[in-house]
Parts: sequence; structure tokens; C-alpha cells
Amino acid sequence: MTAHPRGETPVPPADPETPAPATGTPDDDTATATPAAQAEEHEDTGTVEQMDTADDRPETDPEAPATATGTEPDTAETGTDAAETDTAETETDAAEPDTAETETDADAGAEADDGSPAAGEQPPAAPQLSEAEAELAAQREFRAKIEQRKAEKAEISAGAKLSGKAADLLAAVKAVESGAKPAAAFVPEPAPAPPRAVSAPVAAPAPAVPSQASAVPVAAETVADVRGVLAAGGAPEALAGEVARVLGEQAGQLLRDDPWQLLSVPGTLPEQADGFARALLGAQCGPADGRRAAALVGWLLERAALKGHTAVATEQVCKALAGFSVPDPEEAVAHALAEGVALALQDGAEEEPEAEYDEDSPEPEEPEEEPEEEPAPALLGLDRYAMAEESLAEGLARLVNSPVEDAGEWEQLPGSAGDLVRAVATNGLVAHTGGEASRAEPAALLSAAHRLGLRAYAATHSRDGRERVAAELHAREAAGGKDTAVTLAGLLSGAEGPGRDADGALDLDLLVVFDAPQLDVETGAVLVEALPDGARLVLSGDPGVLPSAGAGQVFADVLSARACPQVASRTPDPGPIGELVSGIGIGELNQVQAPGKEVVIVPVRDAGEAVHRTVQLVADSVPRAFGIDAGHTQVITPGHGGSAGTRALNAALKQRLNPGPGRFGGFDAGDRIAYVPVPGRTALGTVKGADVDGLHLDCAGEPVVVPKERVEASVRHAWALTAHQAAGMRWPAVVVVLPGDAAQALTRPWVYTAFGRGERHLSVVHGVDAALPRAVAEAVGQPRTTRLAQLLRPAPVEATA
Repeated sequence: MTAHPRGETPVPPADPETPAPATGTPDDDTATATPAAQAEEHEDTGTVEQMDTADDRPETDPEAPATATGTEPDTAETGTDAAETDTAETETDAAEPDTAETETDADAGAEADDGSPAAGEQPPAAPQLSEAEAELAAQREFRAKIEQRKAEKAEISAGAKLSGKAADLLAAVKAVESGAKPAAAFVPEPAPAPPRAVSAPVAAPAPAVPSQASAVPVAAETVADVRGVLAAGGAPEALAGEVARVLGEQAGQLLRDDPWQLLSVPGTLPEQADGFARALLGAQCGPADGRRAAALVGWLLERAALKGHTAVATEQVCKALAGFSVPDPEEAVAHALAEGVALALQDGAEEEPEAEYDEDSPEPEEPEEEPEEEPAPALLGLDRYAMAEESLAEGLARLVNSPVEDAGEWEQLPGSAGDLVRAVATNGLVAHTGGEASRAEPAALLSAAHRLGLRAYAATHSRDGRERVAAELHAREAAGGKDTAVTLAGLLSGAEGPGRDADGALDLDLLVVFDAPQLDVETGAVLVEALPDGARLVLSGDPGVLPSAGAGQVFADVLSARACPQVASRTPDPGPIGELVSGIGIGELNQVQAPGKEVVIVPVRDAGEAVHRTVQLVADSVPRAFGIDAGHTQVITPGHGGSAGTRALNAALKQRLNPGPGRFGGFDAGDRIAYVPVPGRTALGTVKGADVDGLHLDCAGEPVVVPKERVEASVRHAWALTAHQAAGMRWPAVVVVLPGDAAQALTRPWVYTAFGRGERHLSVVHGVDAALPRAVAEAVGQPRTTRLAQLLRPAPVEATA
């Protein structure tokens, strides 16, 4: 981060209702401003530019959509649509219960499914997979590993106390391993997961072929049966396909027996499931029904996972159940545990074991009274995240404890890049922190490893990140670096990278994961399990950005647990944007010098003006002043809803940049889109057309076909994105829109992430007044409840006499 003197936090104008004077556009040399005090005048015209283009705005805006013309913040939408923010929380629109509204910011409306392909989707026959197909394959692989781990769970040296179903599994494994009981005593018909299906070393990337089971479409009879049950319960029959996909072949009977199973379908709300149950069960339906209680516990834990939590305090679950009129929340939790819906992950403070009595031993002295420690809160969680965290902790401990092979004399590099090389030379796991400029350090490490003959690869979360790393490697190595820079999804599926060795592990010596804060716990578990013993793993990223869209906070937990050497970069982020973002990272919104108009502040009075100015910046001002066309300018806003959220902004930008009737399910050829193959992964692209197969997209040069039944849930326009969707990517120019109704959603990580996406230019459409400096100084973000840091910390060892 950039070192700079601490300055006073700028103060906003005293009267936010008074419009700032019109002072110019980005190509007008007379405009000035500061990041927060945008109405404050400065004699030095080289400071950050203030731009108010009211002089060239018509009195009415015929191009702006009706939803973006309000003059007051849309308080009616705050907390529902307008509150669909991306501060590491999950946006929920209670008024629109479809799956497009139950999402994390990076989902862009994706259904929270398990990555299974849509009905009718066939396994890829080509030797290379698209990024979407690779992501689906990686998700399927992880689901299979979770099922295998449930049956083969072994004790983890870095683990912590378990209870309930997890403890039973652990006890069963111990009994079988010790020979006390045969496996048949626990599993009458054992069906162990097959070993990694690789019989020989793989010399080239080998795509992972989806299993036939996951590619088989849902039977028409099942869908028809479900449709009949939905109709009888007054639920939309259009949900039949999704319900059948989620609940399986027996979906119809499951709903008849337990109508609250409908809560398993993404986007369903408890009141909707209650109404459906009343219609099917009649007088038998009641708030104390055990089926309802178990379903609500599962639903609450799924909702918490969408907000990033891998565990939830039992007290919080009970409080939420009481809000849904469950008469005995504690009994409901116990019932959910008995049914296997949830796991008890932590029962509080462990009891001290009683000492064995020995008549020859002297009477023990009365111990001094010590203040009692408050027991740790009991935690509940879903088995998929519990297993993932434990698997990840075990894998990271394996890397830390496995000796690494001496690769020879490493190149001596200056500064923090040299610190990183020295740490990696002798350790299997290293954490590297720093801003955008610090990405050059792991790139230098990779180049040094290549010169030593090591099989070293860089993994990123997006194609944009991959291309940037490849360009950095190409500048350092005559042979280039494109082949050693891969996406994480492509690496795990086998579509990119080194392939697998004879044991099924990734055939590499060193892996650097860039943008590590975006690594969720499930992906992290798959990745670490795929690494061979003796491999080196570097997690590199900026701890100040927003956390992952999926559950968990892997990078933050690894740093918190101090489970490995940590190297902090001393490379500052350059330029006015780097200086501004560096200050935000330490809680200061400083004034910065921007002689080239790298940063522009655009004060607005209301959401309608914010939309108008945003369109004006993207379509006119930025191209004219900097030569950056609209296709390379990205708009970022706090949420999807509201009068200046992504929906309103995308509607206005489409009308200006690519007008059309939306003939392909609301899309036209040439539209910029965000496609989410699975929750947590956003692929940007453009619409090429549509036919009977679905919507045809071009995602970074790769063709993708989205079945028509999944278009609404997984594709959105992308002229405007949320910060979670934009994390890990950069554009030549970025316009950050801060409408007044989004003030409560702002946090320091959100501002830090959004402002840091611009390479050459940043415009801030500012309508939140004092909320911006207050968020930077005070709002550090909502903490996530996870167990990984605890699992990684070594168990305390009692001193012996």
C-alpha cells in the first residue's frame, strides 16, 4: 500500500441540498474537487477534479428510464430491493422471491444450485472445456468428494471437537480402523467413492468429463408429478422443473410427505412454504410441526451461508425460529440435529476430565479459584461446509508439515519479492499480502521458479486476472507465460494447467493463487486436496478487498491463524488512484493530487440525476477526455435494486449504447452481460444471438450457450455491476455510483474494492454526502462466522511435570 502522511478526513458540504456549481467535464481543465468535500473550492487546479455537467444537461432526460427519475432516495426499497448490496452480505428481495433475487453479489442472479447442468445438457465431447463447463465440472467434483468424505472421515490433527452426526462418523471410522468393528456394522451396503481415475501421468491438460448421472435430464414423469403437487398446493407450476432437479426423482412424493421441502428450492420464502403446506395438509399443518422446524433450520443455515458464514450460533438460530412462530426453538434445533439437517459443530467449553483416584497418592491441595471462562457459543452448520473446512484445515496442515524439495539456488530478488522467494524456498505454505502493484512480486517468484526448472503455475479467479498475470510473466520471460497462467476453475477441472499425476494430484511443484480473498471454503478444500505432498502453495491477495462470494473467508482465516509465514508487500500502488485507495485501506479518505484528471468527483442530488450523469460519463465524457470507449468503462454500484442500482443503470445504459426490444429474453445481440454458471463465479461477455438451443454468448472469446430456462436466473446485463462481481478484475476506466439510498450499505471494504477497479481513470458519482467518509473511517464490514482459523491453530499442549 502507498505510504503517505495521514490527513484530516474531508468534511462534506454543509448544505447537501445546495447543488454544486457547474465546473466542467473530464476534458475541461478548469474543474477541481476533493474526494469527500466535493463542493469545496481549491486554488490548485491540479487536485482531484470536480465535475458537474448540469450546464450541458437538458431540462428533461428522455433517455432515462422511468425507474431512475425520482428526486428522493427510494426509502421504500431500502432493506429489500435497494438493500441488495454487496458488502459481503447476500442481497434478498422479499418482494421478488425468485432465484434471481436470492444471491450474493458475484452471483448476478444465479440460482444457488449445486452446479449440476441444466436438463438436456450433455457431457462435452471436445478436448477443451469452456470456463463455464470447467466451473461446473469442478463443482461436481467437489460434491462427489464431500460424499466420499462423509463415508471415509478420518481424524484431523488440526481439528476441533465435533458432536452429533459428525462425531458419530468419526467414531465409526475409528472403530473400523482399529478393527473393533467391521465396516458392515455401520454401512450395510458399502459403496465407497472410486479413487481418482488416473492410471498414468498426464502430460497435457485433460478435461474432467461430467458424470453421466449429473448430465441425465430430469424425467418428464417426475416433472409432471411435481407439477401436479404444486398445483394442488397453489404454488406456481413453472417451478416444477427446478423442484424436480433439487429434490430428485421422488420429488413429488417428498413434497406430499413434507411440503416444507419446498424451502430447499432457491428463492422460496418460509411464508410461501407455509401457505403451500396449509393447502396440502389442511388441519394437520401447524407452526409446531417437526417437519417445518427442521426445514426452517436448514433454510436459515443456507441463508447464512449465502452471507458467507459457515457456522451460526445456536442462540441466533433459536431467535430466528422464534420469529417464525416456532413454539419451542430449542426442541426444533434438537429435532433438526436428529434428522441430520444440521450438525452441532461446537458444544461450548470442553469439560475438564476427572482425575483417576489413587489411594497411595497424597490428598490434592485445594486449587486456587480462577475466574470461570465464558463457554464458547454453541455453533450449528451444514455438513457440506463443516466437511469442507475440516478437509481444508487438514490439507493446509499437510502442506505445512510436508518437507519441500530443495530446488537449488533461488535467484536473489530485491525488496519484498526477495522476502517472498526466501519464504517459498523452505515452506510449503506462504501467505502474501499487498495491493494491485504487489502482484508483480508473485509473478517474479514464478519466473524464478521457472528458471529453476520447477513446474510453477499461477491460478486466478477470472479470465481478466489470468490475462494480466500472463502479460506480467511474458514481460519477464522470453518464453512467455500464458501456458502457466490458468483460471482456478480450469485448473481443477483439467481444462487448463498441468493435468494430474499417477496419484490423481495436480502435476506441479508450485502454485500461486492470486486474489486469494475470493477463495471460498469449498473451492479451497478441492484445491488443497488436489495438491501433492511436497508442493508449495502461495496465497496472494489484498486483505482489504471484499471477501469471497461463497461461504467462508479462507485467506483471512489463514492470516488470522498465523499457520504459515506471511510476507507483506512493500510495493506501493502508483498514481492518484493508488494513493486514494491506499488511504481508504487504513480508514482515511484523503485529498490526492490528480493533474491528469485520474480521479473525478461528480456530485448529484438524487438517484435520477445519478443515472443521467453515469450515462453521460460512460457514453460521452470519458471517451472524449481519455480516449476510452464505452466498452472499456465499467460502472459499479452498491446493489441490484433501487433507483440507481444495476437494474436501473443497465436499462439506461442499454437504451443509450445498444437500444433494442430485448427480443432474446430481454437481451439483444451486442448487449454486455454477466453470466454466472455457478454461484460465486461471474463471466463477462456479450450476447451473440439466440436459437432453440438457448442464448448464445461470447465470454472472453469462448462461445457459451445458456439454455433458455436458465437465462433469467443466470444472465444479467453488465454495463453496471456490483463490487463483488467486479472483484479481481480491472478496467481502463471505472464509474462508481453512490446514490443516496445506498448510504447504509457502504463499508470500507466495499469502497476500497470499488475504487480500486480503475486503472487509468475513476469517476465517483457522489450522492451520499457524509456517509462516504464515515463508511471509510468506521464501517469495517460485517464479520463472518467460520471455523477454519480455529481448526488451523495447533491444539494447546499441557506442560508435563
